[in-house]
Amino acid sequence: MRNRFGSTVYKVNVDAGFTCPNRDGTLGTTGCIYCNNDSFRPGSCRPTLSIGEQVRNGIVHVRKRYKANRFLVYFQSYTNTYAPVEHLEALYQEALEEPSVIGLAIGTRPDAIDEAKLRMIENLAARYFILMEYGLQSIYDKSLNFIGRGHDYQAFLRALNMTEKRGIFIGAHLIAGFPTETRAETLAMAEEVSQLPVEFLKVHQLQIVRDTPLEKIYEQNPFPTFSYQEYLDFIADFIERLSPAIVLQRLFATAPDNILVAPQWGRNRHEILRDIEKNLDVRNSYQGKKFRVTSVQS
Repeated sequence: MRNRFGSTVYKVNVDAGFTCPNRDGTLGTTGCIYCNNDSFRPGSCRPTLSIGEQVRNGIVHVRKRYKANRFLVYFQSYTNTYAPVEHLEALYQEALEEPSVIGLAIGTRPDAIDEAKLRMIENLAARYFILMEYGLQSIYDKSLNFIGRGHDYQAFLRALNMTEKRGIFIGAHLIAGFPTETRAETLAMAEEVSQLPVEFLKVHQLQIVRDTPLEKIYEQNPFPTFSYQEYLDFIADFIERLSPAIVLQRLFATAPDNILVAPQWGRNRHEILRDIEKNLDVRNSYQGKKFRVTSVQS
């Protein structure tokens, strides 16, 4: 982003008050079993304020803390294409009104987009940096069924096919550590995603947080979660298998301590990032070191 825009670019989170088709009964489910938006949403990000107010407040905070001058507005909470196209366009346009905003990052589900929405977003992408972040979580249908995701891997592939070649940047989100997968299967996702038109990627460890169905499952039948060193080694192995052309946006998650059940590592963001980099150095590892073209069937 610094190379593209000539300066540091930071995300400013907004909450547009969306829900999710996996929570409002549309899919006949009650939501993904791990989902608690308070585990990643900043405390200052609330839909009681207009999008414009949230953007301006966020810019003041980020500019003061990080000395940034350019910003992406991040529509993060829940499913940010789950509304009529006219409503979406009004929200997106409001977010783009601030002069220092150079684009949007739109977090959504692969089953919550259509041609009309993508055509509108494509028009924005002709003038701004637009990143669609699709929540995939896993390429394996057995895992998607376990977490109650409400869509299969093919839905993600269809979304990619609809989105590519429109000037829209494509991101994906993966979670590592589902009890339905072996370590080898989870690592294989790096090779699979590397063959897709995915340009940005988030990957992090499965976290069990309070007030979720996963917490109850874990209490009744505890399953292994990553120890700290296990995850440092896993993420290094994953990075080695990932195409060097993909931009990594996230390597781990840090839910607030007051709602985190497991795994509890007792490290902050700076310490985790430092130790990931140190582990890569010790191993002489780097992104794409073991990258090879292959195919994984879900």
